[in-house]
Amino acid sequence: MSFVHLHCHSEYSLLDGANRIDDLIRRAQELEQPALAITDHGNMHAAWEFQEKAKKAGIRPILGMEAYVAPGDRKLKARPGPGQKPYYHLVLLAQNATGYRNLVKLSSLAYTEGFYVKPRVDRELLAKHAEGIVVSSACLAGEVAQHLMEGRYDQAKAAAAWYADVFRDRYYLEVQAHDSEGQRQLNEQIFRLSDDLGLPVVATNDAHFLKDSDHDAHDVLLCIGLGKDRADQDRMKYDRGLYFKSAPEMQERFAGRADVLENTLKVADDVGVEFSKKYHVPSFP
Repeated sequence: MSFVHLHCHSEYSLLDGANRIDDLIRRAQELEQPALAITDHGNMHAAWEFQEKAKKAGIRPILGMEAYVAPGDRKLKARPGPGQKPYYHLVLLAQNATGYRNLVKLSSLAYTEGFYVKPRVDRELLAKHAEGIVVSSACLAGEVAQHLMEGRYDQAKAAAAWYADVFRDRYYLEVQAHDSEGQRQLNEQIFRLSDDLGLPVVATNDAHFLKDSDHDAHDVLLCIGLGKDRADQDRMKYDRGLYFKSAPEMQERFAGRADVLENTLKVADDVGVEFSKKYHVPSFP
């Protein structure tokens, strides 16, 4: 069985992603994966370069972004409560040209209207610019995941139901194949939620580096981004498993759940953005 990475970070996830675009495409070829998504944090910087190079290499490019979503109004520049983060993560993928334009709009508005710690959108913007976008619930920092990890199952269910209502059959719950603290337990809860709401699930790996052997280099990059000493035991660290895994590695983690890999192929088959390489002269009043 094949598999497609739908949640992957490039060097444009600044000081967080250690994957160069050329290396990602080459690795997808080596692993005989037919498509690849790049979902950088809060931006679409990689889109043009990625789609041009991927097509030349025979890899279907999936243009995306891992958005930051404010828990309330994006214009409210404050934390929702003591110790709480002012944003969740959410994976957005362009299904078509309309979806790509909506992603660009969301990214721009996140910076101009919603910036607080990170460039943030909110539910109002997501609902307004939902057309042509495929969505997955993202990582441990996602809204659904955060509710589940804190034992708020009903709130997780309500959040997932809202996204499913807005994005219809383009919303997926997401499980991941690494060993970050709490990930295995979260996967179990995601499958339970899927059963309760009848929502499809995709498997991803939130790939921040290319191979297991690249973990230490990525760790140095992370320390630079955080301004931390690598010897600091209390700093944020990434699990060694957050790399660009092969289909057999993903199958091994999700044995008995072939659907979560098959759904990645379904998403890849359903998306495609073609850029018009023409001159567009502005129309002045």
